[in-house]
Amino acid sequence: MFCKGQPYARWRRETEGMSITSLFSLLAVSFVICLVVVAGAASSSPEDSDGDRGAAQLYGKYCSSCHGRDGQAKTPKAKFNHARDLSDSKWQDDVSDERIFNSIMNGRNQRGNMPAFSKKLNEREAESLVTYVRGLRK
Repeated sequence: MFCKGQPYARWRRETEGMSITSLFSLLAVSFVICLVVVAGAASSSPEDSDGDRGAAQLYGKYCSSCHGRDGQAKTPKAKFNHARDLSDSKWQDDVSDERIFNSIMNGRNQRGNMPAFSKKLNEREAESLVTYVRGLRK
């Protein structure tokens, strides 16, 4: 148990023989260690965990071959499968987020032949794709 003033006295005894340069070095090293720990914690966000990939990466992997990088569906595969132009303002106005989400997870056979991605994506990834698709609007 420490009495009032004891921790300071202990610290004072332990650092008594140290020069000012050594104290500053110790403080600098401690500061750098704190920065590394904080930076490591910040870089391991839930968005980047093993189970979740970024929306742009997901779109590039699963969607761009039909819908194109810009969402305009001007790829050869898009013409063959009748892929929708995701950047079309009128379509963006008419469609709900729920419908886009359901199309991603369950596929669509109405206008074209869009496969279901429910076995490849989790719900959070599909929701991030909905937001990404909304950002493709012209």
